[in-house]
Amino acid sequence: MSVSEQREIIVGETGDGTDVRLPVVQLLTGRGFVTGKSGSGKSNTASVVAEELLEAGYPLLVVDTDGEYYGLKEEYEMLHAGADEECDIQIGPEHAEQMASLALEENVPVILDVSGYLDEEVADELLRETARQLFVKEKKLKKPFLLVVEEVHEYIPEGGGVGETGKMLIKIGKRGRKHGLGILGISQRPADVKKDFITQANWLVWHRLTWENDTKVVGRIIDTEYSELVSGLNDGQAFIQTDWTESDVRKIQFRRKRTFDAGATPGLDDFERPELKSVSDALVGDLQNISERKQQEENRIEELERKLTDRDDRIEDLEEELESARDVSSAARQMADALSQPETMQTELPGSSEELRRLHEEVVELEAERDDLLEELESREGDLETLERENERLRERVRSLQHRLERVLEERAASGGEGGGESEAEGKGVSDDETPILEGRDEHEFLEFGYTTVEGSDEELLDGSEAGAGRKSRERSDAEDGGFLLANDSHDLEELLALPAVGERLSRASGNSRCDEETARRVVAELVREEPCRTEAVADRVGRTTIAVQSLLSELRTEAIVDRNDDGSYVVADDVLAGLSRPVESERE
Repeated sequence: MSVSEQREIIVGETGDGTDVRLPVVQLLTGRGFVTGKSGSGKSNTASVVAEELLEAGYPLLVVDTDGEYYGLKEEYEMLHAGADEECDIQIGPEHAEQMASLALEENVPVILDVSGYLDEEVADELLRETARQLFVKEKKLKKPFLLVVEEVHEYIPEGGGVGETGKMLIKIGKRGRKHGLGILGISQRPADVKKDFITQANWLVWHRLTWENDTKVVGRIIDTEYSELVSGLNDGQAFIQTDWTESDVRKIQFRRKRTFDAGATPGLDDFERPELKSVSDALVGDLQNISERKQQEENRIEELERKLTDRDDRIEDLEEELESARDVSSAARQMADALSQPETMQTELPGSSEELRRLHEEVVELEAERDDLLEELESREGDLETLERENERLRERVRSLQHRLERVLEERAASGGEGGGESEAEGKGVSDDETPILEGRDEHEFLEFGYTTVEGSDEELLDGSEAGAGRKSRERSDAEDGGFLLANDSHDLEELLALPAVGERLSRASGNSRCDEETARRVVAELVREEPCRTEAVADRVGRTTIAVQSLLSELRTEAIVDRNDDGSYVVADDVLAGLSRPVESERE
């Protein structure tokens, strides 16, 4: 089938609703790169391109590293080959040439599923040989054809060495175009992909990225301003660059794939595998014949190896028998010599039963001493492990106290408490019936933070029950309840955010962003007090850069902790606010 230079496919639309069209010949023979963090839409984009090419009748080969492309078979007849039983056929490297022939010569679309191989070397060899056969056959055929490779950073990493499979993929990227063989690489970490591959691409799609190393790549390839903009993209949105259009960069929304989304995160809903289209039984039969011949060869090799092992064992037995016979012959000669010389025999044999008994007792004593030493050694090893655990616990306690003191000093500095020689208690005129909530000491002076009137027994105060709490202000509880007034509601709110209901999601969000968990709690606390709030205002209040806070807010949206308004401002999700209010109400009760 000849490919028209004018043939185009629709993959999405721009912000004003204009369809985004991509030329088929450029996709099939070009060098593409699609990237974006997990869940941003990169695999959906690759599936949309695949659907449109298959719909137009153009075959392709998809290297599936996670087993998520078989959903294409819901609408299109494709050969799903790999190691799993769910595949149409189980194959190995010996099938590589046949796979390339089916794809190029018989126009059979192929999903090469390498996710099920227990031996990574087998999967690597299968991909390498299949890619090599595609390259060799395209020299003669010169037929427009696209090779799609998921997780391309695993084969052509930026930092580590590139293996033979990676070298083959780079060769296709550099020289495949003139033979009609194109390649599309997909990765969630552009910083981990060899830059030669990215810079040689003539069409690139950038979905949402938040890690600093990845956004730096965007800045180098597109422009510095896009390194900030790319972290604010919604799911399915992307910046697209092509060398066949006048406009350098377009922001588009890719459409959702039509076929079953096998790569979606599993949920609580019932999972129902769609009805998949089957390929020709004749095609599968040809591949099975190759597998059967391979199995016959392996069985013959196993039989020969088993016979060889049996012969090796027999030779070893004969050698042992021969050595034993030699030992017996030597012992017989020594005995004959000893009997011929009685005086020599007497000096070589043990002296008496008394001496034998003494030697036996000495051996028993030494063995008992050895056992005692082993027990002592095991006991000391146990003591050493206990001391190491206790030492680590003390270190962690010291770090916790240091962090707490640093926060207190920062709050005191922010409230203007640095000046003056008198203590905070003196400066505020604290009466005798008021007691400091928190005391500390730095290397220069004694520090006190927060005061309250205290009534009730020491046990009630230590128990902390009936403590009053509130948002934006603190109200005294009744004296007879034994309650006390907290001086710092920000600290209390951040403690609530550490509760399991929100804390686990905060921890995941901070781990995937440029901010630590403490900053994440401060950001959410600021939004609770001052929502709605834009990214710049939040960044200014927590003392972090706009890019860092934007990456955190993006992750907080993913964890459903915050919502984003149409004007770009952020608010805390209603269910999170409800979850924070319940612990406070519980304490009041």
